[in-house]
Amino acid sequence: MSIADPKEVKAFLDAHPEIQFFEVFFTNMAGVPRGKRLRRHEIEAVYAQGRFLPGSILVNDITGQDVEATGLVWEDGDADRVARPIAGRLTPAPWLGPDVGQVPVSMYELDGKPHDLDPRHVLQRVIDRFAADGLVPVVACELEYYLVDARRTANGKIQLPPSPLTGDRPTQHQVYGLREVEEAAPFLRELWAAADAMGVPLEGAISEYAPGQLELTLKHHADAQRAGDDAVLYKRAAKGVALRHGCEATFMAKPFADLAGSGMHLHVSVNDKAGKNVFASDKPEGEPVLAHAVGGMKALLADSMAIYAPNANSYRRFKANSYAPVAPTWGVNNRTVSFRVPAGAPNTRHIEHRVAGADAHPTLALAALLAAVHHGITNKIDPGPAIVGDGYAQSEGGERIPTNWFAAVDRFADSAVLKGYLGDRFVRMYAIVKRTEQERFQSVITDVDYDWYLRAC
Repeated sequence: MSIADPKEVKAFLDAHPEIQFFEVFFTNMAGVPRGKRLRRHEIEAVYAQGRFLPGSILVNDITGQDVEATGLVWEDGDADRVARPIAGRLTPAPWLGPDVGQVPVSMYELDGKPHDLDPRHVLQRVIDRFAADGLVPVVACELEYYLVDARRTANGKIQLPPSPLTGDRPTQHQVYGLREVEEAAPFLRELWAAADAMGVPLEGAISEYAPGQLELTLKHHADAQRAGDDAVLYKRAAKGVALRHGCEATFMAKPFADLAGSGMHLHVSVNDKAGKNVFASDKPEGEPVLAHAVGGMKALLADSMAIYAPNANSYRRFKANSYAPVAPTWGVNNRTVSFRVPAGAPNTRHIEHRVAGADAHPTLALAALLAAVHHGITNKIDPGPAIVGDGYAQSEGGERIPTNWFAAVDRFADSAVLKGYLGDRFVRMYAIVKRTEQERFQSVITDVDYDWYLRAC
């Protein structure tokens, strides 16, 4: 894993005399970027010797609170670790202003050892397993999300934003509607410009299966680290650009009870040493090695749900006939299954993993996915017959995707296979963070508690 060369920052400063501030940020296992805003004269030192950040930042929960049970707060003295810039990622951040740049960092111990709780280093462990077998995973992330009004309703609910053209709020699904994309054009133009400035290969946009919901795809990449970083940077930019247009870009898995949830579809194939796709085949279902990869996905799905669906809200998304999966099924050119082999030319044969929510950490979701692919290929796991037709109907009464947050974290914590791929300490610490979030989430008394129980009990 490459650490940025100090020459990179000198070249950037020479090319961008207008940039006076830099946001230096780390994205921990909760998926929320955290860091510092530095002045221009400070950034070279970050490249020369790194920047010290407290170790507790590695295990903050999604609200930014410490998780004391990890032992990385008081018992550790909240000791510093060193953050080092990710090579090639120092860029302008135009949505923050013409004088602001940014650089994501990765965390290391003071002796230079990669920190085992940094999601990028967790992913690298899995990539190294492929490399040892002469293989290279090729991946891409495809994210769905909503634009919602930055202002809440009078009773504190979220609402869709008014059209910049008509002032009306959308009410119809209008999947693949061009009018809907056209109305989002000011946001999309600025988002694409930001992606270009960051070197993020963001492609076309569609109106998804709900009013106010968009989907944009990132290009496939033979560098899985780069693909994960692209998705993290893209989510950050989308949120920042949306605010400039009076909106919030939310990657929450199920923001509206009566509308489609938002997923993060992960696309994967595997190349050999010569760069040839080992899934490639004239057969729509691909070569047997593709089926083995699907077998691994099925085998590790329940173990991995705490990564793919990390939050309480994540589990509201899994409903039949909603384009979200409900069972560990696979099929060819079929969107009613969890693992789809899309139509396409023989050399493009790959798998679309449709389980992860848009709220999942892209880097960790890729780590879990690639662990499953490698596990399946290595052990030649048979996925069983492909589903033909309605996967929702055919999965009734059979095995289902786990849809309980508490059970999912328990299953993850006990997974011997994932401990081998992701690291024993990472699995243990991730489970601790999630169990702490569960306790904090359960401690909140909601309006539903009052509506259901105040008078009835």
